[in-house]
Amino acid sequence: MKFKFWGVRGSIPSPGPRTVRYGGNTTCIEVRTDDDTLIIIDGGTGIFCLAQSLVASGKRPIHANIFITHSHWDHIHGLPFFSPLFIKGSRVRLHGAIDPDTGKGVEHVMGVQLQNSYFPVSETQMDATIEYQTLTVGVPVQVGDATVSNVVMSHPVTDLGYRIDCNGKSMFFTGDHEPLFNIYPANHPEHVAFQEHVEQRTAAIDDLIRGTDVLVIDCSYTREEYPSKVGWGHGTFDSALDMALRAGAKKLYCTHHEPTRSDDELEAVFAEVMARYESQLNGLQVFLAYEGLEVAL
Repeated sequence: MKFKFWGVRGSIPSPGPRTVRYGGNTTCIEVRTDDDTLIIIDGGTGIFCLAQSLVASGKRPIHANIFITHSHWDHIHGLPFFSPLFIKGSRVRLHGAIDPDTGKGVEHVMGVQLQNSYFPVSETQMDATIEYQTLTVGVPVQVGDATVSNVVMSHPVTDLGYRIDCNGKSMFFTGDHEPLFNIYPANHPEHVAFQEHVEQRTAAIDDLIRGTDVLVIDCSYTREEYPSKVGWGHGTFDSALDMALRAGAKKLYCTHHEPTRSDDELEAVFAEVMARYESQLNGLQVFLAYEGLEVAL
């Protein structure tokens, strides 16, 4: 199994000279299983570049399984530009959770995007076969020779973290994730019960990550930035390292880079965090994700 980053920025695309080394496209990860099944995690603007690569390969038809972590724009706004949707004979299967606010499944993601007010081409004008699979939380699905498991992460909307296992190798992607915290002060009557909730959900996430070869995680903020962004649904470099160490991941890839942070600033922040954690890593390897980075497991 191998995977490749096609988009590593968070919140909004940020192309330009300040982000040329790590890339300005938003979240998209290509996964190839041992039998060459194509799994794509999220459809940010990076999926357009992936699509161009698939078309240029000349292989037909193109079959893709797209797993959406959540429905915020930076994780889906590249979907209508996924070129295989317009290639006859191709099949694109979109997987995702039910939106608890609307009660609708993952098909709602495409339905909203393809409204005439936002996009000029309707789904009926697309030549590929488009299928939708609404996932049940906690229930794995088989995709080719891989098993894709999910768990609900911590974000303002339902966000599924995905673990992909294939022939003894594994990777986990959090999507957007803010470490769970108790919203009630210690003297509040709801504090104890909510703390149990926090610990149970954190344990469920850690359990699915446990022992994975690779953890890919949202590292939007520094610990200094985080206090002004509590509740926004994103983590820090420190919380990412803590999670990886707690769950026993072998390698950690930091992604969802803050769009205002230049490549130089990103490297400086990363170096400072790594210096602080140097004595705690216990063999954990940590990397900054960048567009085009391909990892073989």
